[in-house]
Amino acid sequence: MKTAQKSRTNKSASERKARLETNAKTFVALVGERVREARERRGISRRALSELSQVSLRYLAHLEGGTGNISIALLWRVSEALDHRIEWLVGADDPWKSETVHCAELFRRATQEQRRRVMKILDPGDPAGLREKRICLIGLRGAGKSTLGRMLSNELSLPFLELDQEIEEISGMPVSEVMALYGQEGYRRLERDALERIVATSNQTVLAAAGGIVAEPETFSYLLRHFHTIWIKARPEDHMERVRNQGDLRPMSGNPKAMEELNSILTSRAELYSKAETTVDTAGRSPDQSKWDLLTAVRKLEIL
Repeated sequence: MKTAQKSRTNKSASERKARLETNAKTFVALVGERVREARERRGISRRALSELSQVSLRYLAHLEGGTGNISIALLWRVSEALDHRIEWLVGADDPWKSETVHCAELFRRATQEQRRRVMKILDPGDPAGLREKRICLIGLRGAGKSTLGRMLSNELSLPFLELDQEIEEISGMPVSEVMALYGQEGYRRLERDALERIVATSNQTVLAAAGGIVAEPETFSYLLRHFHTIWIKARPEDHMERVRNQGDLRPMSGNPKAMEELNSILTSRAELYSKAETTVDTAGRSPDQSKWDLLTAVRKLEIL
């Protein structure tokens, strides 16, 4: 009996292995077909593609023939040379015929306002009800979140909160001590706790969040779902100047590459900040001008 059971187990494992191998071959063949079609649509030879992508002719021949085992890095080179997104070559949808792919590309090029309107139509579970009258300002330190947040709360007669102050209230110590004692991981846990407490106790508020909240995917996703989120945007030199005007000289102290590092942080976070419902750019604008820009943005979001 044990022998028969072992035989069935081995047969089942062999069948799974064969099925995986078949599916893998089908997938590689599909990628090869898409690369070939993309190349032909561009009207370039395989040799030209080889030169553009710096992938050998032999690799390309195997790839287009459905027998390649090309690495992701090499496939990325090929997609770049074809001016293609790599997901078009490996995704389930045909990049030339699928309405889903076409819509996704249009969505990428849409403005934030257009995206918001599309999501209201497409997402029956749109979290507008969850957000209620909660507004959160995000952006790098020195963007003007606290200043503009207080101005906005006065104009709308809504309470103003700073997330770091909520963290201090929960922990019973300054944020600097939280970081020293518990590190970044401990701070992030308290940040999520503070955010959840605000949502549980208030359905209308203006919140200023710390700049790094976007770096924690689950917390940032929770924020986007429960708050109308606005990116307060500024130029790197604005960020630096405003922080120094607050009396904090640490960003420049003993660090000749401070501006270069600031630029790098802004660049790396820009895509995350852009997930906000809308953006208010404070570059070249006075606080009063930015306040009216912010009020206009809030009214367009139809929050009130």
